[in-house]
Formats: sequence, structure tokens, C-alpha cells
Amino acid sequence: MAMSVRKRLAITMGDPGGVGPEIIVRALLSPEVRGCCRPVVIGDAVVMEEALGLLGRPLKLRIIAAPDESAESAETIDLIDAGSLKAFEKGRPTAEGGAACAGYIRKAVELATAGKVDGIVTAPISKEALKMAGLKWPGHTEMLAELTSTEDFGMMLTGGPLRVLLVTIHTALRSVPDMITRSRVLKTIRLAERACDMLGIAKPRIGVAGLNPHAGEAGIFGDEEIREIVPAVGDARKEGIAVSGPFPPDTVFHKAYRAAFDIVVCMYHDQGLIPLKMIAFDTGVNVTVGLPFVRTSPDHGTAYDIAWKGIAGPASIIEAVRLAARLKI
Repeated sequence: MAMSVRKRLAITMGDPGGVGPEIIVRALLSPEVRGCCRPVVIGDAVVMEEALGLLGRPLKLRIIAAPDESAESAETIDLIDAGSLKAFEKGRPTAEGGAACAGYIRKAVELATAGKVDGIVTAPISKEALKMAGLKWPGHTEMLAELTSTEDFGMMLTGGPLRVLLVTIHTALRSVPDMITRSRVLKTIRLAERACDMLGIAKPRIGVAGLNPHAGEAGIFGDEEIREIVPAVGDARKEGIAVSGPFPPDTVFHKAYRAAFDIVVCMYHDQGLIPLKMIAFDTGVNVTVGLPFVRTSPDHGTAYDIAWKGIAGPASIIEAVRLAARLKI
């Protein structure tokens, strides 16, 4: 696609009871969003109409059947009505909400796979609501991977000067050590190189965090580094990847913050997300690496405690849209 052509992006509405609908309305009022892409919302008309009423915004909801029917007008929100909600509960997870947001995602995947949209931006969903609806996925990442039959995938988070990619994602901390294998770490290092390519970073420098304090201190505090991580780093170097580590987790992010690395491979969820959210809580973006299309998301949840009060800020979803418009596959 030529650089002068704005990407058509599907924006899924997220959990109806969460902040997704209102932050989407706020984002679509932003010249930054309208200027970088052609947005099409996938959700429920009844919910988006209520979000417009809540915020008192001068936008009209326009129901369309397909993305190529979008009017690209700053005065309208083009919506593919992919749900059947007649009413919904605000500020809490429900089985109906979990089923509905899964339906929006399925529709977005269908459109992206068919090439009718250039990427997907997903508003927050609730893992609890998915479970209440009888759905097995622990989150967007795993759902999107299964719906696209993607085997090698990863979660990258970006915020400020930091980029992190996770070896393990949504799993209990007690399960993590057994999941740190040579093959899994090597796969994640390869995905980190691919993520940097999506961002247009040539010859990326990849840092790898250890699992244990002091990166194991030569096996004194744990031997996962010696048995699994060091060999994986060696394998990646043989493939020509510019990777180093493992570094003690309490120093590697300082190095990355000071531009020593373009991306850090982290062993588990909170290891990477705590430093990133410390510096970019309101603007962090989640990217699924490995899919056949671009997918980004704001790096926050449904925020039920502030949902439908008209106070949720759109900064993270604006950044998610802007990044989706820039990324390449």
C-alpha cells in the first residue's frame, strides 16, 4: 500500500460495560486519528448511541454493511453492527458482554483476513466476562492467534522509549519457570526481530532479561538462565540476530531506557509490564506480533470503576490507532 493512502482500520468496541465505547468516541473526535486512518467501528449500535449521548458529542452514527461503504466523514462514526444487544449492564462483567465482544473480534478477523481492512485496533475486553460467557481464551492475544491459526505469536508492549516482548503471557507465576524453554525463548527472540521490522527499525538490538535475581548468579539463584536462556541466545546469534543477555532483570530496563536496546525480551508478563506502565501508563500500546495482519490495543483494561461516567481518557487508544497506521506486516 502506498504511503499516501491511509489504512482502513477496524476498531472493535470492546466490552459494552467498560470504557471502550466512550474512549472510541473521544478518539474519533481526534484529528490525529482521522488524519492517519479510515476508521470503521465494529460493535453494537445501541451501545455506541448511548456513548454518544453520554458524551454529548456532535457525531452521527452511520450503520454500514461493509468497510468500503464508509463515508470517511469527520462528522460520522461508521459502524458495522455486529451484535444483537438490546440492553447492557454498565460497570461490570457479564456473560452477555463477554459473548458480544468476542463476536466483534470474530467479525474484525473475518474482515482483516479477507483484506477488507488493513488492521485491527481492539478496545479492552474482560477476561472474566469471556469466562462467564463460556469462552476459553484468556485474552485477545490467544483468541486472535487461534482465529487465524497462528502458531508463533507474541505480545509486544510499547510505551515511551521502551518496547518489551513476552516469552510467557497470561499464566500463573508459579507456572512460568517450567515454560522457560530454549525453543520458546528462541522463538520470542525471532519475534522481537520481526516486531522491530514492523516498526521500521533496521538492525535492531535485542536485550534478553533473565528470569531469576541477578540472572541466576551463575546458577546460585536458579539455573534457567544456564539451561535454557543462554543456549537460546546463542542459537539466535548463529542466525545472525543481534541479541545479547541474559541480563539481570533489575538492570536491563535501565539499559533499554537509555537506548542500549531497541526491544527487551522478557520472561513473564509483569516483568515487562511494570517498568513500561511506570513510564507510559496512559499511552502504552499492545501489539500482537506474528499475525497475518496488524493488531494493536490500548494497554489498559475495561476500567469498570470509571466506565460510563464520561471521564475515561482516550490517550492510549489514540496511540494504538496511530501505531496501527504505521506498522507494516
